[in-house]
Order: sequence, then C-alpha cells, then structure tokens
Amino acid sequence: MTVRLNYGNPCGARCEEGAQHNELPPFTLFYLTITILTIIQHMHHGYYVPANRTDHVQAQIDLIDEILAWSGANSDEIKSVVDVGCGIGGSSRHIAKKYNCSNVQGITLSPYQAARGNELAASQGLSDTTSFQVADALNMPFDSDSFDLVWSLESGEHMPDKTKFVSELFRVCKPGGRIVIVTWCHRDLNDGEESLTKKEIKLLRKINRAYYLPEWCSVNDYVELMKQQGATDIQREDWSHIIAPFWRAVIRSSMNIKSVYGLLRSGFSTQRGAYAMFLMLRGFQMGLIKFGLLTCSKPQNKH
Repeated sequence: MTVRLNYGNPCGARCEEGAQHNELPPFTLFYLTITILTIIQHMHHGYYVPANRTDHVQAQIDLIDEILAWSGANSDEIKSVVDVGCGIGGSSRHIAKKYNCSNVQGITLSPYQAARGNELAASQGLSDTTSFQVADALNMPFDSDSFDLVWSLESGEHMPDKTKFVSELFRVCKPGGRIVIVTWCHRDLNDGEESLTKKEIKLLRKINRAYYLPEWCSVNDYVELMKQQGATDIQREDWSHIIAPFWRAVIRSSMNIKSVYGLLRSGFSTQRGAYAMFLMLRGFQMGLIKFGLLTCSKPQNKH
C-alpha cells in the first residue's frame, strides 16, 4: 500500500518564509517519523505517564483527554468547537465524539490537511458536525462569539504575531467560553533577568532557522496577553516532563537504514530539520524549552 504524505505547513497561520520549494517542508521529517510510531490520526505529542509507555497512538489520545480534564472543560456546555491549527483534525474528531458536539470547525494552511481531515470525518460519520478548511489563524473566517471551546494544540509556536493570535482566539470564543492553548514556549525569565542567556538565544535561533519558526515567547507572556483580553480563571502548567519521552521515541524510531537513506535524499532543509530534533531535546533537557498549557475563560462582557 502506498501512502502519499504531503503535510505542508502544520499550523494555521502564515509562518516565516525561507523553505525551498524543491525540498520537503522542515517539519515533514517530524511528522513522517510519527507515521513510523502511529497510524496517522494525530499530529501532536503524547501523554507519557508512565514515561516508558510504548502505546504511542493511545498516548496521543490520552494527551487530548488529559488536557481537557486539566482545563476544566465542561462537556455539558461544549457543543461548538474551533481547532486552530488543526493538522488533519485528530483532536477535532476526538472532541466531537467525546462531547457529542453539533459544530466543530478546524482550520489549517495546508489544503492537503483540510481535505484529509474531511475524508477522515466522513469515514467516521462526522461530516454533518465536523469540517475542516484552509484559513489563517490570525484572521479567522468566523463570526465573533461563535464557539464554546477554542482549542489550539501545538500551533501557537508557529504564530508570527502572538498578540493577534490570542486576540483572535478571544474574538471567536463565546462570552463565558473556554480557551485552551498548548504550545512550545521558552522558559519564564527569572527576577532581575531582562532576557534569556546568550547560550539559550543561540540555541533557539538554530531551531528557528531549521523549522522556520518566528520568535518564541514564554508561558508568562501568554498569561499577560490573556490578561489584556480580560480573561478570567487563568491557569497554566508545564508538561515538558510528560511529553519529553515522545521526542526520544521519535529519534530512536528514525535510527534505521531506511530512514537515514531517505533523509540523505531529502535535501538540506529537511536534514537541518532532523538535526533540530536533537536541539529540541537539548532545550527540553536544559530547561529552556517548555511544553506549556494555558487555559482561561472569556469574560461575559468581553466583545
């Protein structure tokens, strides 16, 4: 069986320019490697408790459920959902079934991802309630106050304008609705610090060049952006230790002759992206890179 994989941009916003069109997109290696570990339904990390678990598909599903439980999302109140940077819609379909939602929308910049998400929704009997489209997360094609749950899983790191990103999440959320952001961040600055160390900045710049990412921000930066929107019930947590085993599993799974041969043929951009996986793991280990969870409610009187 031949499977055509063309994930393109894995996020839902216009990202940094620089990828060569004759090479694989810089994140493609990461998502191709996930296919070695899982049957593609989800394009995100897994929940590794205990840390030595090897059921990677279930770990990805568990991550969604554990984030929802942590956020305090109330199933009785969630009937409409937008998945911002949806990939091929694994989270969207899972949430649609879990909460018996009547309206679930996913947005991505990749036409392939949107089409594949709709195919999978149809195959699972969700076409009437769940759909995917190509759209920009910084300018979403939805009316204000549209969704009970605004969900962004591993897409915030791609957003070149974090202020606009958070503003759009609040705009489309219903008053009293819940917003969940799960994203890579750099560590919070300590008291007296005005910036990261030179060593930390250098590492992040290497990762940015490999993955064509915009500037990073901290979890605390997101908290401040939420406060500017008048958010209530703001919660935050660091789950770096929970997802870190996934990176090691990805790296181990790619250390075989077939994967190495494919990498050698893939072009410099993808090769640099592969090297960046080791840089990401180093950033996790030194406490620089954080897998940040944030959630809050939109105030009732915010428009």
